[in-house]
Amino acid sequence: MSDFVVYLDTSEVRPGKLGELKAAMLDLARFVEVNEPRIIAYDVYFSADGTRMSVLHVHTDLPSLEFHLKVAGPQFPPIAPLVQLRTIEIFGAVNEELVKQLEAKTQLLGGTVIIHDLHAGFARVPAA
Repeated sequence: MSDFVVYLDTSEVRPGKLGELKAAMLDLARFVEVNEPRIIAYDVYFSADGTRMSVLHVHTDLPSLEFHLKVAGPQFPPIAPLVQLRTIEIFGAVNEELVKQLEAKTQLLGGTVIIHDLHAGFARVPAA
């Protein structure tokens, strides 16, 4: 079984904020790429009509996600007026402290936290 942790959040884009949000998320993705070497993937998706955004990241393990929240967390407040967060979904094993951090993020941006525990599976990732 895998130690990977997958994070998916889904937000509604506030009316008239799509262009500003796309620019902010491009900056955030660049920031994460430069400052978080352990993250496997960090991807931002928009619905075809531009009303919904999903952010997906894949972490090698729980400490990688915890590090992301610590390092990128200060980048979140300027994004808050651009979105209405709906859900944060975590796939994988987490601890109580991480759940508290995610709930703090939902207090800033809205939404709910959903945890999905791994039942079975595997991951194939080339060795670094």
